[in-house]
Amino acid sequence: MTKTDLETFWAVVQHGTLTAAAEALFITQPTLSMRLRALEERVGTPLFIRGKGQRRIQLTEAGQKFLSLAQRWQQLITETDSLAELEQREYLRIAATYTTNQYILPPVYRKFLSLRLPVSLWIHTLRDVDIVQALLRHELDIDMAINPERATAQEISRLLRFPFANNIESFARGRVEMVEFRAQEHDAVVGRPLREIAAKVHGIPQVLYAAVERDGSVIIPGGDFVIEPGDRVHVAADVVTITEYFRFLGKNSLRVKDVMILGGGRIGYYLAKMIAPMGVHVSLIEINEKKANRLSEALPDVNVIYGDGTDQELLEQEGLTQMDAFIALCDRDEENLMTGLFAARQGVPKVVVKNNRVAYADIISSMGLDSIVSPKSITCAHILRYVRARVNGGGTKIEKLYRLMDGKAEALEFVARPNDSYIGVPLRELHKRPNTLVAVIVRAGRVIVPFGNDHIEAGDNVVIIACESGIGDLNEVIRK
Repeated sequence: MTKTDLETFWAVVQHGTLTAAAEALFITQPTLSMRLRALEERVGTPLFIRGKGQRRIQLTEAGQKFLSLAQRWQQLITETDSLAELEQREYLRIAATYTTNQYILPPVYRKFLSLRLPVSLWIHTLRDVDIVQALLRHELDIDMAINPERATAQEISRLLRFPFANNIESFARGRVEMVEFRAQEHDAVVGRPLREIAAKVHGIPQVLYAAVERDGSVIIPGGDFVIEPGDRVHVAADVVTITEYFRFLGKNSLRVKDVMILGGGRIGYYLAKMIAPMGVHVSLIEINEKKANRLSEALPDVNVIYGDGTDQELLEQEGLTQMDAFIALCDRDEENLMTGLFAARQGVPKVVVKNNRVAYADIISSMGLDSIVSPKSITCAHILRYVRARVNGGGTKIEKLYRLMDGKAEALEFVARPNDSYIGVPLRELHKRPNTLVAVIVRAGRVIVPFGNDHIEAGDNVVIIACESGIGDLNEVIRK
C-alpha cells in the first residue's frame, strides 16, 4: 500500500465524485479512475459502488472495512513521516549576550516559532568573553554573524541618501533599489491609473509600482490602480532610473549636509563613522560625560556635544533648525518619539527615530514620522532570511528578504534554477500566487522591469513582492 493509494481512496471518500476528487488531487479524471482500478485490483475486491445516475460514489461492504484499515494505515505513515522529519531537522544555535537575548532577539524567536519550520532552536546566553572563548575552543561554529547596531546604522545612512524616503532597500548586489515615499497631492503620479502614467506624464522614467499601503492595508497595484495623496508607495528600478524618477517628481533636490545625532551608543557611533567621511557635518549629542569624551577621541571629524539631548533649548542652541536631518537614537523609545516630533515641528526636513516597540509603529507614523528604524526588526529579518534559505535548501534559495510596511508585506530575492517550470515562459502565461508580484528581474547585470511578455531565465535574480509571509521558494509564487 502506498501513500498515493491512500490519497486516492481518501479523495474519493471525502468528495463523493470522481470529478471532484480529481480536481482536489490536481489530476485528470481518467488518471484517477486508473489509480482507483489499480487499488481495487491490489485489494482484490471493489471498494466503491458506481452506476449511471448516481450522484455520489458509495462504499461497498468491503470498502467500509477498508476504511478503518486505511485510517490505521494513514496513522502509521504519519508517524513514520514524523520520525523521518525529526531526523532531517536543521538546528539553529544562537549565542548572544544577556542584553541581546533579553531586549533584541525575543521578536525573532516569536516569529521563528510562528513559522513552524522544521528547525530546532538552541539559545545560549553568554557573556562577551565567554562567546569569544567558546569560539576559540571551537564549541560554537559561525555560519552567520549579525551586528544589529551596525546594520541599523547602514539602514539610516541609506535613508539619508534620499531624505524624502521612508524606507530604502537594495537588491541584486545594489543594482536594484526599492524606495518607499508618501504620495503628495502635487505629485505627477497622483490621480492617474498606473497604466496611463507613462503615456500621459511626458518624460517620466519608467519604474515598477510594487506595493501601496492605504488606510493600514497593503495593495499589490494593477494597471487600473490610482495613487492617492497620503499613500505609502513602494517603487523599484535600477539605481540610475530611480534617482531620475525622484528628480522628475522634484523630491531629491535636498542633499543632506548637516546631521544631528541624539545618542552616542553603538548605532550613533557607527552612523557618525559612516557618514562623516562623505563630507557630512555631524553633531552628536551624548548625555554621559565619559562616553562623550571617548567619542570625541574616536571620532575626530565629528562635533561631539556633552549634554541632555532631550533638552529643547540645547537642541536649538546647537543649531537644530539649520540641520538637514535629525536622528534620534536614545535608549528609550519615548525620548526618541518626543525629540523626533520636536525636530519635525522645527522644520527639520528629515527625521529618523529608533523604535523597538512594534505597537508604537502605527502611532509614530500617524504623527508624521515615517522614517522608523528598529534593530529588532532588522535582526529578525536577517535571521529569518538565513533560516528560510537553509530550510529550503532543495528549492530556489532566498538571497534577500525584507519586511515592508511594518511587516505587512515582504520583498524576497531569489536566483532562478535551470529546471524550474517557469523558465522561458512569458509571465502572462504563468500561474501567479494571489497578492504577489514579480517586481524586478536582473539578468547579467541588466535590470528589467517586467511586463507580460518578459520571461525568467536560469541564473536571473528575481525580486518578488508578497502580501503574506512564509514564502520560501520561487516555485510557490509562479508556475507553468
